Amino acid sequence: MVLSLCLLSVGCSTATALTWPRATFSVQGSVNQIAVTDARPGEVITLRTADGYQVRTATTDKLGSLVFRDVRAGRYRLSDATPAISAAVTVSDVAGSTPKQSFYDRQQLGEGLRYITTRDGTKLSAYVYLPPGPGPFPTVVEYYGYDPSNPTTSLSDQLKKLNVDTNGICEVVPIACHTPAQPASEIAAALGYAVVGVNMRGTGCSGGSYDFFEPLQLLDGYDVIETVAVQPWVKGHKVGMVGLSYPGISQLFVASTQPPHLAAITPMSVYDDTVKGVLAPGGIFNKGFALAWAKEVLNNAKPYGQSWTKKVADAGDETCAANQRLRLQNVDTVKKARSRDYYDPKLADPVSPYLFAHKIKVPLFMTGAWQDEQTGPRFSNLWTRFTNAPVRKFFAFNGAHADGFSPETLEEWKLFLDIYVAGERTPIPSFMRQFGPLLVGDTFGAVVDFPPDRLTSGTIGQIRKEYEAEPEVTILWDRGAQPDHIGAPSSTGSTRFDQWPPKELTPRRWYLGPRGTLTDTPPASTTPPLAPGADDGSDRAAGFVTDRALADKVTLPGDSETAAFDAHPPYRWDHDDAGKAAVFLTQPLTEDLVLMGKGSLDLWIRSDRPESEVALTLSEVRPDGKETYLQSGQLRLDLRQPGPHATVLDPDHTGLERDARPMPVNTWTKARVEVFPVGHVLRAGSRLRLSIHSPGGDKPRWSWIPQKGPEAHLDVAFTKGHASSLVLGTVPPHDGYSADLPACPSLRGQPCREFVPFTNSPPASRP
Repeated sequence: MVLSLCLLSVGCSTATALTWPRATFSVQGSVNQIAVTDARPGEVITLRTADGYQVRTATTDKLGSLVFRDVRAGRYRLSDATPAISAAVTVSDVAGSTPKQSFYDRQQLGEGLRYITTRDGTKLSAYVYLPPGPGPFPTVVEYYGYDPSNPTTSLSDQLKKLNVDTNGICEVVPIACHTPAQPASEIAAALGYAVVGVNMRGTGCSGGSYDFFEPLQLLDGYDVIETVAVQPWVKGHKVGMVGLSYPGISQLFVASTQPPHLAAITPMSVYDDTVKGVLAPGGIFNKGFALAWAKEVLNNAKPYGQSWTKKVADAGDETCAANQRLRLQNVDTVKKARSRDYYDPKLADPVSPYLFAHKIKVPLFMTGAWQDEQTGPRFSNLWTRFTNAPVRKFFAFNGAHADGFSPETLEEWKLFLDIYVAGERTPIPSFMRQFGPLLVGDTFGAVVDFPPDRLTSGTIGQIRKEYEAEPEVTILWDRGAQPDHIGAPSSTGSTRFDQWPPKELTPRRWYLGPRGTLTDTPPASTTPPLAPGADDGSDRAAGFVTDRALADKVTLPGDSETAAFDAHPPYRWDHDDAGKAAVFLTQPLTEDLVLMGKGSLDLWIRSDRPESEVALTLSEVRPDGKETYLQSGQLRLDLRQPGPHATVLDPDHTGLERDARPMPVNTWTKARVEVFPVGHVLRAGSRLRLSIHSPGGDKPRWSWIPQKGPEAHLDVAFTKGHASSLVLGTVPPHDGYSADLPACPSLRGQPCREFVPFTNSPPASRP
């Protein structure tokens, strides 16, 4: 009885606890964490100070494992109910946790499936791909939570489908038979780079438990870079990082820790802010991609959640098998995300690249698509934040999530890697020129050749100097509109800018007006908008009823995650329903209109409910009677308060609870809606169309979780005292793009449909 009472007592110390028998379970100290394995399932484990004082308790899972998180630095012991107690273990803070160089020097990595030991003793699964020959080789790392260390993939079947004779090909091109699981690693290996694919902790065959970009994942990335860099087969003992999407985003996090031997990063298809950019743009949860993606990662990270890990373990890999023990301690990131209705700086700030981009101090190459159906279009917000990166090269274009892997951008990617990682400029290998377009074309449903190599003459120092003198930003126009490659990821022209935003950028404002007009002229009428319930206010306001069913509607319905990559996606972009939108249209343009970057829809809006949402769709109505999608935006109206850094083109909503204001019922209220960044040319004769409606119906994969309750009646005003307007960034017309109107459909990421006129309804709000 004395022992059991002591277990519950804060005062139980050396007099009793330290005399208990030694525990049989295993304990691993870490950075602000302690992990327990090999305990009894359902066992209550007590975390104690080194001298026995109780700190807190928790219960092991059905595998007998447990992770204590957010543990302060210090020395600790753990006890169970038998009672038995562990030896003391050390918990450190992030600061001061970096190992000595000898820790990395001791680790040796050969070709094939290997394990990298991190600073807390966790073993991460890594697959090493080496080119033929003696080396040393320029080396890149791809680090993320899918399957980069999967040793069971092969290109041989795919090559056979392309009628490629695979006899003897493995000796010449080893990756044909042992192929990296992700395209960036696959392409880098084909280009002659050594590649190391590493699974994050809590995924694949790696040890530990998973939590979305927690500090340990970043520190692990640091340890991976430093361990790989010391290998004798690494040229110059400097490594780069590659990857698109998840492994692209991970590069930003790892680079922020500033590993000394990281040479450069090449993140593609990333976002600026986890919450504001993808998880809840405008404060509305993105269930169609963000939450679904988080759930998928968690499912894959379960014990043997990916079939290849079971194959590896069954083949005798005891480390892979042992590393599954902590998987039931993975953090439920979906639950974590849904636990907050507002932006929570404690949870969200650490996973916002926008806030730590200044910590990145290596050369950087980035690509992004304005219509990216997965990670979204806000990537360009980062471009002003890389203030300490010595070299920055940015590429943006219309298109889909995977479009960074097009030959047009991969040639530039290789040029960057050659300069900053390889230290040697080499041509694209003949194997890649011959078969690369076919393999890449399998993704896009269209075959496009690699462009000629450029900057090939002179020493690497001369090439680097010439490269760095080139403008920093490249905008590719009208991808998909090449007449001989309709829908393929190749552009009809490009424009380079020395900086972002371009010096030439000018905000241009259009005012909403009667009968669905959108003009340069502010409204002249001083008559106030009509009161709620008036029958005819078409000259002063327009109204619509919200439609929460639209939140489930996407333009690429179905289960395919790659349909948007295809040259001819089966888009279903429906027209606005009568009474459920307010639509405004300019007169035909007298000259080309070149949209560039972000914008803001500044509304005077009235609602009959305190909780409601609003969204917008921008499109081009062409002189041939077709309509092309441009961009979107949305806002939960209680989060309408502009932020401290708001500009004419950016409302800078904070999403903070302290800034939330319920909509005053039936009262005209100012609300600025973010217009996501875009780059597009509307040719002379086209018209700009603005549709205001409920969120949904205009994105391939993004769908929403709207607020509960009845539908709202929303009105938009356009009088002198309540002048609603749209403001977008523009640059002057120039000769960087084709003068021809693109075929419809053709533009990647931009559905095209027949234009149908829309008639606005009078004010919809009711007293």
